[in-house]
Amino acid sequence: MSQELMWLTLTVAMTAMFWIPYVLNRMAVRGLAGTLANPSVDAPAQSQWAERAINAHRNAVENLILFAALVLTAHVMGLSNGITQTACAVYFFARLAHFVVYAMGVPGLRTLAFAAGFGAQIALAVTILGASPT
Repeated sequence: MSQELMWLTLTVAMTAMFWIPYVLNRMAVRGLAGTLANPSVDAPAQSQWAERAINAHRNAVENLILFAALVLTAHVMGLSNGITQTACAVYFFARLAHFVVYAMGVPGLRTLAFAAGFGAQIALAVTILGASPT
């Protein structure tokens, strides 16, 4: 498995687990029955950090689509080099940091983490677009 596919797999697995903290908060606030019930406007509000975690999870899923498309395009093209490998690792850690600082409510660091992930996507896209056709 290439380094890029390994980082993609780790990123997918991490993103797939981002729902756990806010569902645990929902259980703490609403109880098990309230968590399993249909959504209701009368349900108690979740903690603010959990609401931010929900938004961070949504953002991670939205950006994962772009990241995965870039990684898979590079893989199909046979592109693997220091730039693509580093970009994939940076993306993983940037998205982890983004989730944590978003849930904690640290807007400046959240923006920097998002920008680092976006920069990694740009690095992948530029590498793909600059590759000579085979």
